[in-house]
Amino acid sequence: MLAQQRQAAILDRVRATGGVRVTELATEFGVSDMTIRRDLDVLHERGLLAKVHGGATTAGPGSTDEPGFRAKSVRQLAEKAAIAGRAAELVRPGAAIALSAGTTTAELARRLVDVPGLTVVTNSLPVAEILHSAGRPDQTVVLTGGVRTPSDALVGPLAVGAIRSLHLDLLFLGVHGITERAGFTTPNLMEAETDRALVDAADRLVVLADHTKWGTVGISSIVELAAAHVLVTDDRLSAAARRVLDEQVGELMIVTGTGAGRATPTNEGVAE
Repeated sequence: MLAQQRQAAILDRVRATGGVRVTELATEFGVSDMTIRRDLDVLHERGLLAKVHGGATTAGPGSTDEPGFRAKSVRQLAEKAAIAGRAAELVRPGAAIALSAGTTTAELARRLVDVPGLTVVTNSLPVAEILHSAGRPDQTVVLTGGVRTPSDALVGPLAVGAIRSLHLDLLFLGVHGITERAGFTTPNLMEAETDRALVDAADRLVVLADHTKWGTVGISSIVELAAAHVLVTDDRLSAAARRVLDEQVGELMIVTGTGAGRATPTNEGVAE
C-alpha cells in the first residue's frame, strides 16, 4: 500500500470512530509505529486531523464533507455575485478559458454569456448548461467527460485525459477550502486530480473563493497558495487571512460583498 493510500485509510478511520491509536494502526497496516507516526505528522501538518498522545483525533468538520451543488448555491449569494463580477472583467473576447466546478464559477458563467468569441472548457455540468442555454453562436463550450460528483463536477481519468491535451489562457478555479498549510483544497480526491490537470493546462490561475473558504480544509490539496496568479475574494475576509494571502498569492483582489462587483485590489496591477 502506498503512503497516500494508507493516509487516506487513516482519515477514513478517524472520521468513522473519532480517534485512532498508533499501535492499532501499525498492526492493521503491517508497518512500524514510526511509519504511522510519520503518516499522522503529514495529516496533522495539512490540518486534516489533530495529533494526541498515542494517536490522533478529528480536527473539526469532516475533510471529505461535500455539500451538493444546490446546497452550496444558496450560500453567500452577495459575495459570490461580487466575486464573479470582478472575475468577469479579467476575460478578454476570443480567449480560451477554463471554469472548474463550483457555485461561484457558475455565477461567473452567467456573466460570460455576453463575451464574444470565447472557448470555454469546463468539467462543471451547471456551467456548461448556463453557457449552452445562452445559445451564443460565436462561443464554443467543451464539457469534459468523467464521473459525476455531488457538486456536479465531472472528474476522473476521462476528464484528466481530455484536459491534458489543451492549452488555455486562463483557469477560474473554485475551491472548497484554503489554509496556509494545505493551500487550495477539495473534499474529493478525484476532483483534486482533475483540478490539477486544469491548472497545468492554463497559463494563468485565478482562484474564486468567498471568505468562508478560509480555514476550511478538504482531504486533498489542489495546489499551494503561491500557484495562484490572482485570488478574488470578498471584504469579509479576516485581516489575518489577508496578510497571509498578500504574501503568498500573486495578486489579492478584495471585492465588496454587495453584489455590485466593485473591487479594491490590495496589490498593484491587473491580471491579463
